[in-house]
Parts: sequence; C-alpha cells; structure tokens
Amino acid sequence: MSAAIADRATILGTLETLVIGTAGGLLFMWLNLPGGLISGAMATVGIAALSGRPVTMPPILTQTVLVLLGIMLGSLVSRQLIQHMSAYPLTIGLLALATFCSTFSSSIYLQRVHGWDKTSALLAGSPGALSQITMLAAEKGADVAAIAVVQTMRVIILTAALPLVVASTGIASSPPTAVISLIASPVELAVLAAAGVFAALLLRLAKFPASWMFGAMIASAVLHGTDVIEGGLPPWMRNVALVGIGAVIGTRFARISRSTLVSHLNAGLGSFAVAISISAIFVTIIVLSTNVRFADVVVAFAPGAMDAMLALALTLHIDPIFVGAHHLSRFVFVSITTPGIVHLFGRPQEDVDD
Repeated sequence: MSAAIADRATILGTLETLVIGTAGGLLFMWLNLPGGLISGAMATVGIAALSGRPVTMPPILTQTVLVLLGIMLGSLVSRQLIQHMSAYPLTIGLLALATFCSTFSSSIYLQRVHGWDKTSALLAGSPGALSQITMLAAEKGADVAAIAVVQTMRVIILTAALPLVVASTGIASSPPTAVISLIASPVELAVLAAAGVFAALLLRLAKFPASWMFGAMIASAVLHGTDVIEGGLPPWMRNVALVGIGAVIGTRFARISRSTLVSHLNAGLGSFAVAISISAIFVTIIVLSTNVRFADVVVAFAPGAMDAMLALALTLHIDPIFVGAHHLSRFVFVSITTPGIVHLFGRPQEDVDD
C-alpha cells in the first residue's frame, strides 16, 4: 500500500512539475524573452520547489528530454560548423586554464570571505560535473549541502542570465548557422529515436559523460550528415524538450531546503561573481585574438551545466558543436583533475576523519 501511495505521489508531483514548467515557458515566450521556454520553465519550477511543492522529474522523463535535445543538436551539424574546428585546440586549451583559475579563485574567496574549509571551497569552485563533485564531497567529508547550493545557484543564474546577455549584443536575433526546416517522417523519427537510444546506451557502457544527450547527438549528426535523414523534430517536440530541460534544472532546488539555501546565498552569489569574472577575462582574450563569434565563446566558457548550456546554444542560434566540444572538454578536465587538486590542496584526510 505504501509503495502505491509513493507511486501516486510521484505521478502527481511529475504532472504538477510539467504543468508549472509549461506555464512558465509559455509565459516567458509570450514576453518574448530569449530562451524563454528553458528559462521560464526553470524559474517557475524552481520557485515551486522553494515553496515546498513536490516537484520532480523521474529518470525516464529526464533521459527522454536529453535524447530529444541530442537529436536536435545533431540535426544542426553542417560542413560549415565542422570547418570551425580548426580553432578548437587553442580555445580548449584556454578553457582548461580558465577552469583552473576559476576554481582556485572561487576557492580562495569562499575560504577568506565565508570561512569555508579548503576541500569544500575547492569542490564548490569547480565548474560543472556536479554528480562527480557531489560524490567526491561525500567521500572527503566536505559540506555537501553548501557545495550543492553554490553549484546549483551557478547553473540557475547562468541559465536565466545568458539569454539576456547574448540578446543584448544583438547576436541572438541573427539567423542560425544551420536550420532544419523539414520535419522528419514518422519512420525517420523512429529511426532517429532508436539510433539515439542505442548510441546513448553504448556511451553509458563506456562511462561517457552526459551519455544520453551526446549519444543521441552523435547518432543524429551521423544520420543527418550522411543525408540518410533530412528532416528534424517537429516544432512541438522541440518545445517539449526545451521546457523539459528547464524543468529538470528547476527541480534541483527541491533537493535544497530553504534554510540551507538562505544560509549559503551570499557564498553562492559571491562565488559566482568571481567565476564569471575569470571567464569574462578569457572570453575577452579569445574574442580579441580569434575570429570565433562572441556569443559562441560566451556560452562555451560559461561555467554552467553541460546540458543547460547546450540547450541554450540550441535556442540562441549558437554553434552547438563548438559549445559541445568545449563543455565536454571541461567536464573531462574537471573529472580527471579535481580529485588530485583536492588531495593536494584540500584538508588532510586525518582532519576530515576527526
């Protein structure tokens, strides 16, 4: 009986989340805000979560959203986008340096201004790879709740603010680099879905990061790039995916109590300001020294979650391959280097065990 009640509560919470997210996305889109479907769904679901509503997105829905997002991103692949890859080694190298500087600068800020211990500060200052950071924090005895607040606030602020920043430059209104105007037939949609899920499962077996999204993206890119399939997802399906990813981001607040959020609010805002300032310096260097578009660099270097940034790239007409390559590179860089950084510069293990 208790299991049935729990299942019913999950279903009702999921339906409530979808209704709230859809309403928020439509409202922001009606207000003509850039990236309105994503940011609107994220904002309203996040507010509902902080208000105590049981918002939730079950894994199967989250995975479905990520597969749809990957299919959309893969359908934008073109020869013109691939030709831009010559600029990747330089900018990815600078991204690694920016990530290193951002992590240590945010860590120093959290230690000196808010009195955090070294391990918690280093993990909170590390951009992206939230699941890996959380597991490492629990293993090292760091303040998991505080780290989650700082990391979540960074994602939420970036997802809400980036569309406005890009729109203020006038770039968001430019035509996309590649547009799939044709709609795939039901058979083609079935092939895209099957290929996307199959590729995602292969990547999951290989422990590849963000496998659901990147697997579907790779499969879609191959099918579209080889002209096996020409059409893309119908508009309503694209909108569902965008609202879905916004709702997924918003539900992160459901895992954080209001008291915990308030107690670490200043630390989150200050840490974000430090991280974004470091990123801005590197963005300026790249814009002044290369031919890469400003909007592409801004989203590629934004210290936010990979799925959220790629979804924004999709809605803001930004090069998805450039952004995806950089966020994946940072994910790998953070996942590989963070344990070593924490071991060298965090609290000694005996202090953690005390």
